[in-house]
Amino acid sequence: MQTTMTKNIALAGHAGSGKTTLCEALLYQSGVTERIGKITEGNTVSDYTAEEIKRKSSVYTTLSTIRTDALQVNLLDTPGMFDFAGEMTEGIYGSDCTLITVSGKSGVRVGTQKAYDCAVALGKPRMFVVTKLDDDNANFYNVLTDLKSKFGSTVCPVVVPVIADRKIISYVNLIEMKAYRYDEAGKAVETEMPTAAVSEKMGYRMDGLIEAFSEAVAETDEALFEKFFSGEPFTQKERIDGIHNGIKNGIITPVTCVSAATLAGVDMLMKELELLVPSAPKQALALDASGEPVEISCTPDAPTKAVIFKTAVDPFVGKLSFLKVLSGSLKSGVELVNATDGSTEKIGKLLELCGKKQTEKAEAVCGDLIAVAKLRAHTNDTLCASEQVVSMEAPEYPLPCYRMAVQPAARGDEAKVASAMQKILEEDQTLSYEQDPTTKEAILSGLGEQHLAAVVSRLQSDFGVSVTLKTPKIAYRETIRKKVKVQGRYKKQSGGHGQYGDVWIEFEPCVSDDLIFEERVFGGAVPKNFFPAVEKGLQDSVKKGVLAGFPVVGLKAILVDGSYHPVDSSEMSFKTAASLAYKEGMRLAEPVLLEPIGTLDVAVPDENTGDMMGELNKRRGRVLGMQPSKKAGMTDILAEVPMREMNDFALLLRQMTQGSGWFTLKPLRYEPLPSNLVTEVIVSESDQT
Repeated sequence: MQTTMTKNIALAGHAGSGKTTLCEALLYQSGVTERIGKITEGNTVSDYTAEEIKRKSSVYTTLSTIRTDALQVNLLDTPGMFDFAGEMTEGIYGSDCTLITVSGKSGVRVGTQKAYDCAVALGKPRMFVVTKLDDDNANFYNVLTDLKSKFGSTVCPVVVPVIADRKIISYVNLIEMKAYRYDEAGKAVETEMPTAAVSEKMGYRMDGLIEAFSEAVAETDEALFEKFFSGEPFTQKERIDGIHNGIKNGIITPVTCVSAATLAGVDMLMKELELLVPSAPKQALALDASGEPVEISCTPDAPTKAVIFKTAVDPFVGKLSFLKVLSGSLKSGVELVNATDGSTEKIGKLLELCGKKQTEKAEAVCGDLIAVAKLRAHTNDTLCASEQVVSMEAPEYPLPCYRMAVQPAARGDEAKVASAMQKILEEDQTLSYEQDPTTKEAILSGLGEQHLAAVVSRLQSDFGVSVTLKTPKIAYRETIRKKVKVQGRYKKQSGGHGQYGDVWIEFEPCVSDDLIFEERVFGGAVPKNFFPAVEKGLQDSVKKGVLAGFPVVGLKAILVDGSYHPVDSSEMSFKTAASLAYKEGMRLAEPVLLEPIGTLDVAVPDENTGDMMGELNKRRGRVLGMQPSKKAGMTDILAEVPMREMNDFALLLRQMTQGSGWFTLKPLRYEPLPSNLVTEVIVSESDQT
């Protein structure tokens, strides 16, 4: 039976806003670690992989556990870089509350909004913590104003700094209505509340902050509202309960503040996590076998249910599945049903994680986050006791938008690369790896340049496979513009039986991706038993056009006449004759190169609309229309654009919109390539061959 309260908290926010340092401070403050690791030194608990140490930033979501007598906090430190947004999604999905870090120096950034939007989409309560207040250029009150402007009236300060002569002299906890100063060791000492004069100099009057805080608490309950309206002060318990219920119901988004580097405010944040942040809900919605929503009980005595919210693959240890126990309890050796495919899964060792440190655990109870090695199940699968088999709805992940072709450094390594990529794909829901059926290239798609670079680095370091990335080939096509009639005659005499095949074929344009073959031969000029050979010769030929060797589409071939020899004619000779007719016919029928055109749906901030329209014109795009996006302040632009112009579009969009834009691009049709570009493509293809 569960004896402690469990809180699952995701740390999310813009890159560089202090998530990992805050995680270090919380672990140190709670006695889990003996020192605060530094990102620059590569010795933090949560950024422990070679890739993260090299980059000096988070790449993966990492689980760390804090345990006190009455509380267990599972911290999910998520990456802030947009290229690794899939990891952030997994971390928030596995949490019960999202703690969004905002740099006191940089303020609200695009990553702040993305973390907030992801938490809202997944129905998770939110809380802001303003970090890096030890920086000389930090300004808590500017950030607070910005938060209120961006996220509305739910934003409510809970801990605020007291500033005198541009320096923080203490912190006021509005729940306790007490002020604390911190010594050099980060220890809190209660001090006097700020005077009116000091409060005025801060730029925010303390009585105004208290009034705003009290009003927010009053909005959470009718009885509290009446008490507030009558002018009666709240008790500390009423303030705690009000904020707690407000977070849980999405009415309040508290704002606290810390300096993780000096530990100032970290002890109060730990108290807030215990008192204010809600635990896992007692009820949740799942889907039954028919896909209909059903309410499940998230209690310790209910049948076991656990969802895999993240997968990590280690080349030595194997696959590690991160599970959130939704109900009941989980023990090693128990057999559960995978709701996705109905298979049975036997649970191995349960591992409690603190970064890379693994501690074996006998049991994981309702609300726990736990890791299990070597499960066959995948991310977002739900494992259930046979009494009640349900599945949890999977989150929506960002779609891969940046493509590069993968080329092994050593010949014959294709199978090794494919095997390693399959393992990486198991843990990253925002990657895809597939072979282009036309160009035969292996295409790796992800969220950006750094995303793919991290995959390449990992292939080398973890799987011993070196690859290079290059711009993918464009899947051009060839076709004809006019009707022609040509002869294909093959005659060869080499002693004994010779080879003889003679065909007359009409070639004409049509609307079809495949070759259309017909025969209109009269009088037995070509025996019927050779018709399949003629068609086979043409089918083999259309795989390569005469301009640059691309597949031919929109071609209709009609066999109208020919001749044969009763001894020397064979299937092979008629197949060869057909290919000779094809080459001559394509040459005379005005062949053209076709380029793929895609449908682009791109969302940009309103202020970037003009820039994006100009950019699409540069890329030979045709804008079909624009309309306000579902998200306020954004505009959706619909256009048709040549695919050859779009390979770096993901990088351009991120740069133009500072990461706030998004797009989808789907193949639509083929159109003739402009004549000024045809020579470039032909020369390029001839160089490669």
